[in-house]
Amino acid sequence: QVQLVESGGGLVQTGDSLRLSCAGTGRTLSSYNMAWFRQAPGKEREFVARIRWSGGDVDYADSVKGRLIIFRDNAKNTVYLQMNNLKPEDTAVYYCAAIRGGQKVEDWRTRRPEGYEYDYWGQGTQVTVSS
Repeated sequence: QVQLVESGGGLVQTGDSLRLSCAGTGRTLSSYNMAWFRQAPGKEREFVARIRWSGGDVDYADSVKGRLIIFRDNAKNTVYLQMNNLKPEDTAVYYCAAIRGGQKVEDWRTRRPEGYEYDYWGQGTQVTVSS
């Protein structure tokens, strides 16, 4: 079993930065591909970013490209989401998720897993961006 705990959310102003953390316990995350999702009030959960188990491949939703950066430190069993130039539309609860890795990098690059395919989820951390 893997437990994921997010932290780092808060209330910020437009243009500010935040760094979210997702710490894993119970098992090493180094063999898992990791992702961040978010859910705004009244909206469906949406994909934000993902990173392959090795950390060498990343993928972003178009809405966050150039502003958000996903990275991981397997030695610390933690995945991060650096959020820069935040906008009010980034307001949401942010969740990290883990899915077992192992597939070929070509397959990882080709297909973005749906949320239901992820094996483990954190409890979420609230990010609120005021205008």
